[in-house]
Amino acid sequence: MNTFRRSIFMLALVITVVLVFVSGCERVKQVLDTDSSTDEVSDEKILIGVVIPQSGRLEPAFGVHIENALKLARDEINETLLAGLQLEFIIEDSNSTPEGAVSAFNKLINEDNVKVVIGPATSSASKQIFPIAHDEQVVTISPTSAARGLSAISDYAFRIALTTELLVPDGIATTHPILNYQEVATLYDEADVFSTDADTALQEAFKTKNIKVLITETFRGGDDDFTDQLTRIQVLEPDAIFVSSLPPEKSGILSKAHELGISVPIFIRTLTDADVEATGKAAQGAITFVGWGSALETPGNQDFVNTYKATYGIKPNNYAARSYATLYILAKAIANADSTNPDDIRDALTNIKDYDTILGKFSFDENGDAVYDTKVLIVKEGKLVLFE
Repeated sequence: MNTFRRSIFMLALVITVVLVFVSGCERVKQVLDTDSSTDEVSDEKILIGVVIPQSGRLEPAFGVHIENALKLARDEINETLLAGLQLEFIIEDSNSTPEGAVSAFNKLINEDNVKVVIGPATSSASKQIFPIAHDEQVVTISPTSAARGLSAISDYAFRIALTTELLVPDGIATTHPILNYQEVATLYDEADVFSTDADTALQEAFKTKNIKVLITETFRGGDDDFTDQLTRIQVLEPDAIFVSSLPPEKSGILSKAHELGISVPIFIRTLTDADVEATGKAAQGAITFVGWGSALETPGNQDFVNTYKATYGIKPNNYAARSYATLYILAKAIANADSTNPDDIRDALTNIKDYDTILGKFSFDENGDAVYDTKVLIVKEGKLVLFE
């Protein structure tokens, strides 16, 4: 009897040891298996790649403000543990070119092994990067690119800026009944994907309103003299001029128009406070279609504006606002997914609906493009205010 009991005891002890060993091996496997360990949200840091222009012609308007806003949002999110973990950036310079953005993106995913990237800044760069994001299954969120159709390239691609198919028709619908422009001219950067798409969207919107386009003029990014184009436009006496351009050329176009004595309304996409200050009195009366403004009373917006100014000594622009919102939206998705796996983050981003941001109630559509209220602003006495 005693022998039988001892046998039972020894068998139970062996089973217990085996179970403990197997359990211990499984825990070791989870620690060593990076795919397993990174699927669960923890207090560890998640690396986020950032592709922005830290040099070149787009650095002042895009690079400086995007980096400032992302760091501000990161510090706030890490302090409050909104995502359940700590966010850390690896920032790469796009050199203000699509080619540079592709090189930076490839470095982040191939050498740094990041699975989430914020950027790039422009539509021209996004058009080249989004196919790579799709092939590599890397979640990629551009805070600032706005040409139509780019997010549809990949189900891993998302954008925070309102795209031209939302901003342009809404802007025309808001301003046309008040200003009653019937004959217009357009001017756009033929070397830039966003600018060419914006002009196309304008042309389509004009047709629906029976607005006649008298002339369409072009330039190329980097040009600094717009005398010929604006003189040809001026001769035709349009009721309004619509400009599609990246930041570096906006001030020069408005200044030259003022110098030539052009007094009709000039519509120029995503005009910022910095553009207005750089242009001075020549910006008076300029109208812009945007998704954000510093004076808006959207949730947390005034706190963001004041904190940004106090932290960096400059006012935030549209690109800063979108970037700040971008990181909060991403952190919300990570929290909702309860995971750092890129597929889970992608799915959580897709499901974001009516999330309160400084841009207003924010959602993604079926293609990964942003949906929130459009705004029309006008320059009055050196300030961008709501067009009414």
